[in-house]
Amino acid sequence: MSAPKSACRRVRELHEQLHEHNYRYYTKDDPLISDAEYDQLLRELQALESRYPELITPDSPTRRVGAAPLKGFGEVRHEVRMLSLDNAMTDDELAGFEQRVCRVLEIDEVEYAAEPKLDGLAVSLLYQDGRLVRAATRGDGTTGEDITQNIRTLNSVPLRLVGEDVPETLEVRGEVFISHAGFEELNRQTAAEGQKSFVNPRNAAAGSLRQLDPAITAQRPLEMFCYGVGKVTAGSLAATHTETLSKLKAWHLPVYEDVECVSGLAGCRDYFNRYEQLRDDLPFDIDGVVFKVNRFDQQEVLGFVARAPRWAIARKFQPEESETTVLGIDIQVGRTGALTPVARLEPVFVGGVTVTNATLHNEDEIQRKDVRVGDHVIVRRAGDVIPEVARVVIEKRKKGAAKFHMLTHCPVCGSQVTRAEGEAVARCSGGLFCPAQRKQAIKHFASRRAMDVEGLGDKLVEQLVDEALIADVSDLYCLAVDEVAGLERMATKSAVNLVAALDKSRTTTLGRFVFSLGIRGVGEATAQLLAQEFGELESLMATDVETLEAIHDIGPIVAQHIVDFFGEQHNRDVIGKLLAAGVNWPAVEKPREQPLAGKTFVLTGTLTMPRNKLKEKLQVQGAKVSGSISKKTDYVVVGENPGSKHDKALQLGVAVLDEAECLQLISGKS
Repeated sequence: MSAPKSACRRVRELHEQLHEHNYRYYTKDDPLISDAEYDQLLRELQALESRYPELITPDSPTRRVGAAPLKGFGEVRHEVRMLSLDNAMTDDELAGFEQRVCRVLEIDEVEYAAEPKLDGLAVSLLYQDGRLVRAATRGDGTTGEDITQNIRTLNSVPLRLVGEDVPETLEVRGEVFISHAGFEELNRQTAAEGQKSFVNPRNAAAGSLRQLDPAITAQRPLEMFCYGVGKVTAGSLAATHTETLSKLKAWHLPVYEDVECVSGLAGCRDYFNRYEQLRDDLPFDIDGVVFKVNRFDQQEVLGFVARAPRWAIARKFQPEESETTVLGIDIQVGRTGALTPVARLEPVFVGGVTVTNATLHNEDEIQRKDVRVGDHVIVRRAGDVIPEVARVVIEKRKKGAAKFHMLTHCPVCGSQVTRAEGEAVARCSGGLFCPAQRKQAIKHFASRRAMDVEGLGDKLVEQLVDEALIADVSDLYCLAVDEVAGLERMATKSAVNLVAALDKSRTTTLGRFVFSLGIRGVGEATAQLLAQEFGELESLMATDVETLEAIHDIGPIVAQHIVDFFGEQHNRDVIGKLLAAGVNWPAVEKPREQPLAGKTFVLTGTLTMPRNKLKEKLQVQGAKVSGSISKKTDYVVVGENPGSKHDKALQLGVAVLDEAECLQLISGKS
């Protein structure tokens, strides 16, 4: 039986009323009706949906909890990256940020949007036609976890936006957190149930949001404040960040009330100082204050670095500190070969967590602080996250405590430890051999711009190493189909394809091979340059620092990295095994001249030729290929759907080429 018009009309009315009451209760903290009256409306809606299931919609107030437990979280690729923020730990660092912004914008004073930096979990909400269709964690900024069903359980998050001019697609970014009161109540409940208590609100929020059963998430006191937007289509927001937040608030999204416009460095300092005093009185944890250039047109001029916007900064509070004892100093070897001294500590509670290890950063830092085994030290959580030794309590030092000295050989593989002049970090030189660097070396070796082994992703590399099927990159070419097929989530067809891809990768170019070795400081352009200059691998492996420094664009630090890498016998042995396995490349033909030397190109849009191939062709002719446009860019090469880079090129007066025109320029026919 289909639902009568009267039932359809009443369901719509109940939707409107319940959405409004949720907003007034959870976001405005200003309820219009009693809990009993609310429950009566909700039960009426539940009864109608039970009688007429076709009236149930994804944004129904009854759908806050109702999904079955998940088997795992799916992946979500953010169409607009969720970037991190650079931090300022001191007033001087904040002043440096202000000076850079003013210099780029060529103005004396900037208007900033100022808001507290909540200590929670960053998430993305995607609304289509005003309805919540997807939610995701920040993840690595490019890919996050699909937490849609869990976000739906948060009463403060509207399932449907209310108001006018809502864009067709609106991605909202915000922070999910648990208040102090909610955290205390949650721990009372867990204690009553005989479960382990949560250490701090942030961990509780992160764990609650990543439950596979949405019903569990619904029982946790999660809240959210929205602080910005990502993708927006078929609609517009406003000219400034603060006006945009006002629009989000008008659509019933939860926004923190005390977001202010402040002027210049003085305004930023005043706001920060006020919140530093308010910090302990707030109903939730914050670890600093965020300042964003308020005008979007100015944000666009300032742009981004690799991981953060240039138009925003987080001014962090001084971290909490505690005293403990250094039990030992261990050396950890990272995946890039960096040797990091780590203090083993008498367990101490700092900033809501028990700390047993703390970073000592590098040899210079240990010598500067003069940290020794047995010392009493002050430990703090840097940025309220990473434990570090802040200082030594010298007056408590025992007689005879020995000074620390960095190891001369890697504690994992025995290769020589090197430290380039001017660098703080000591590194293991056994990049292709060292077990600590093995996985990273193999992932880089197989990557698309290196040996381009199709199908050899990060997870498969992890399996191959963990199952002891490969010890270094040369072992890839000894893999048999039956070995690969026996791995988890692999089948014979996939194994055959991988072995075929490895066989195909044996034929490469010298430039790609040099890049695949993972020599520190040697990127694609430098590898291509080395291939052109030396023409053969043997000559490159036998070269010295002076010869390398004579090459344009290679400085003393990179030159030393190259010599150290090839000077390590372990690396030479692996290279020998690669050549014995059949890795080869055609002879390098040095171009008689490089007509594009000194020219900078930017590639954007969808090209018919693989982008890395076109990039190689440009680099062979001496061109530099950049990822961002500036006034110094000479050409922008556009494919289909070029986006904002094409628009910026036109604004700056940079020459724009299509793919055919670029190839003509490379061939010298233009």
